[in-house]
Amino acid sequence: MEVHFTPEQESKLSEIASQAGTDAEQLVKNAALRLLERDAHFRASVRRGVEQADRGDFVDEHEMEARIDRMLQS
Repeated sequence: MEVHFTPEQESKLSEIASQAGTDAEQLVKNAALRLLERDAHFRASVRRGVEQADRGDFVDEHEMEARIDRMLQS
């Protein structure tokens, strides 16, 4: 697989990679893998949520507001 970047993008990638102590190719590989892992996790979470909804397993509005408030306070 090949990915093409503009010269400006390549320059920026090289700069970021240098600051991270790696090369641009490894930086892009690592970033792509992290993106795919996060996407897979997100999709699995959505599937679990849909399955719960299909079973009628919902969280009421007040509990959801409390959960969000706790998350925001962390």
